[in-house]
Amino acid sequence: MSAMQLVDTHCHLDRIDLAPWGGDFSAFMQAARSADLAWMLCVAIDLESYPAMCALVAPYPEIALSVGVHPNEEPELSPTAEKLFEQLLELGRDARVVAIGETGLDYFRTEAGAAWQVERFRTHIEAARQLQKPLIIHSREAREDTLRVLEDAGARDCGGVMHCFVEDWATAKRALDLGFYISFSGVLTYKSAAELREVAKQIPADRLLIETDSPYLAPVPQRGKPNIPLYVRHVAEQLAALRGWTLEETAARTLDNARRLFKF
Repeated sequence: MSAMQLVDTHCHLDRIDLAPWGGDFSAFMQAARSADLAWMLCVAIDLESYPAMCALVAPYPEIALSVGVHPNEEPELSPTAEKLFEQLLELGRDARVVAIGETGLDYFRTEAGAAWQVERFRTHIEAARQLQKPLIIHSREAREDTLRVLEDAGARDCGGVMHCFVEDWATAKRALDLGFYISFSGVLTYKSAAELREVAKQIPADRLLIETDSPYLAPVPQRGKPNIPLYVRHVAEQLAALRGWTLEETAARTLDNARRLFKF
């Protein structure tokens, strides 16, 4: 590994396509290290697959974990709010777990304002506050409600990150005012993302993060392929070009920011 150290602050390592490495996760990890990838945050989306996800990444100290239930997980497949709260607290006490989530609101696939989704979101916020670990926020077509719940439920007390940010500057500003970080994914490289690139120029340097959201949203020039954490370099390159930084400077800044937020 060279002196440069890249981070991927949001990926789903239990869901990536390992075919290029013969289905061997250890071979993928060798490739990641060779590509200057120093740290990854493997993000949970449900509790059923969580034990297997933990087991997969257990041998690798450069992989941290989050625990949470994605807002698109159907309510009948998720525990009651009380049970979920207990599980989040129990699993979240593990030193390997550095964040709670991903959680939030998603009105693209779910009825806007669905009470169960809001309740689940609030349960995650309360667990994060008690554990004093940051939140990983997913928000799709729900920016106003997402911010309102974060503000009303006291998310400022634990902070967190707006993952895969695709919103406008006004939304970013409200999240920043809550003490949150803003993370950009491969969407930043898309031709259609001109407005988002303008937002990325304005985020304070000490609140910027990068991610892949692997296996989803592969960046240009890999768009259309299954995404992998190694492609975070393309996100970093795009951010560097926008900010007038070198790639090495971008890597160093986002690594420092990730360390500060996730305390690793």
